[in-house]
Amino acid sequence: MGDMIYDNAGGILPVQLSVLNVCVAALSIFIISKVLKYRRGLQLVSYLPGLRIPFHPLEIPGAALPSGTWWNPGMYFPWNWRHTIYKKYGNETVSLVPYIVGVPTFYTSNLDVARQVAGGGHKTSFIKPQSASLALLLWGMNLVAADGETWRKHRRIMGPAFNNKLYQMVWTETLKTYHEMVVAEGWTGKKEIDVPVIQTLTFKLALLIIGKCGFGFSFDWFAPPRSADGSMSLQEALRVVADSHMIALFLPKWIQRLPLTRKEMREAHDQLMGFMKSQVAERKEDLRSRSSDDQKSNTGNDAFTMLVKASEDEGGKFKLEDQELVSFILLLQIGNVFIMLFAGHETTAHTLAATLGFLSLYEDLQDEVLQQIVSVVGYDRDPTLEDYPKLEKVLAVFYEALRMFPAGHILIREATEDTTLQIPNPHGQEGVTTIAVQKGVQIDCSTAEYNPRYFDEPEKFKPSRWYGVPAESEVFSAFSIGPRACIGRKFATTESVCFLTMLLRDYKIEPVLNAGETKEEWRERVLSATIVLTLGVRDVPVKFIRRTRK
Repeated sequence: MGDMIYDNAGGILPVQLSVLNVCVAALSIFIISKVLKYRRGLQLVSYLPGLRIPFHPLEIPGAALPSGTWWNPGMYFPWNWRHTIYKKYGNETVSLVPYIVGVPTFYTSNLDVARQVAGGGHKTSFIKPQSASLALLLWGMNLVAADGETWRKHRRIMGPAFNNKLYQMVWTETLKTYHEMVVAEGWTGKKEIDVPVIQTLTFKLALLIIGKCGFGFSFDWFAPPRSADGSMSLQEALRVVADSHMIALFLPKWIQRLPLTRKEMREAHDQLMGFMKSQVAERKEDLRSRSSDDQKSNTGNDAFTMLVKASEDEGGKFKLEDQELVSFILLLQIGNVFIMLFAGHETTAHTLAATLGFLSLYEDLQDEVLQQIVSVVGYDRDPTLEDYPKLEKVLAVFYEALRMFPAGHILIREATEDTTLQIPNPHGQEGVTTIAVQKGVQIDCSTAEYNPRYFDEPEKFKPSRWYGVPAESEVFSAFSIGPRACIGRKFATTESVCFLTMLLRDYKIEPVLNAGETKEEWRERVLSATIVLTLGVRDVPVKFIRRTRK
């Protein structure tokens, strides 16, 4: 029996509320709410032209649905459409308004806009939204994910760990690791070496340098992944944790503990966490027992020890609790694989792989870089850290590879209050346009590295763009800009310049082509992006040919 209502004469009329009526009413309310959301979204982006789609590409379900279509461009569309998206709308800044799920967002390839959004100090109208930091919080709060007063606390503790003593250690250990690699890989005496996947070398190199200079571990290229008693080595645990970070992030803890889940991943995580906790206590005790002369010596110059020391020295409101310190160390040293850091294990490894891939295509460029290496270092000694600023062409090839494949390809900020942005008019037009940005709107400052306003022929590998540019200059923006720029920038460039200097002096690099394949076809096949949260290149097959001294 349905509900009863009365007619005008006082009689009772039966009314059956069908499922269809309820569904129609609910659908009507849903449509009206989304129309209102859409109109509000257009207002929030000041009606700037751009994408009008059902779901925000970085939120569910947009991030999980098939991508690359007009209605769901996908979370990587700023990169995938970098050559076309801004041309289509005739501006270097476009808007995205989802009418079902997600917040209105600006996307820009303009560095002036990026500096307004990301280049401010602690008094800024923009913060990193929590949704953009979830992947960075597996080990707890940290420098990259933190904001406001919390960020300043972490930054003050982190800063002292990155100093000239650390960079000297990075250079020294990179030299040592290069020589170990040549012996351990069996290259001694060989004229040609085929490397089917160069990432197997660049990832191991970056992991060892992070382990040695970040943690102070006595890693070497020869160490087996398991000790004689079958237990996992610390070196192997660090590798497994770095490789499986995304699995650990997205799988609930109870699933990770199931027998079907990789035992190796659980073992590595537990071993590394336990070791780090014990190391915090041990290094605190070691620092307290040292004499003043020991404190001034080069003993314990790794980032881990210096970070413990900085935390102990600060005291008061800037002192880190042990768990925060463990969180810092693990995030910083296990690869820094996420958006905006770029200076750690995976980022450095990806960029070195891309650098060697590009160099393999251009023998004349290799010769140009080699000439500078020989003029600065010669053949009879290893390079030193004092040579670093003179090896600008070595740094330039690394910078250009990172420009073309920027590991941190997303830079998101969210407005914390109503504000404005000065949007430069399209390239070739004078002046700016003031755009109102209301609280809650997000801005993604990505793909500036492909903006022809800044880079002539941006799709071409041209390291000469960076000749004469100071190593720490913000003209090179792939390490981000402003006070929150990558703290590990010089760590990464020191390691990379040292390694490339040694390798390019000893070997010429050639691409390993498939039958009938041209170099251009090889580039299209190999030097193409792969993306999870960091951006890299596909497996790079190359051949090293030992040079003969001229």
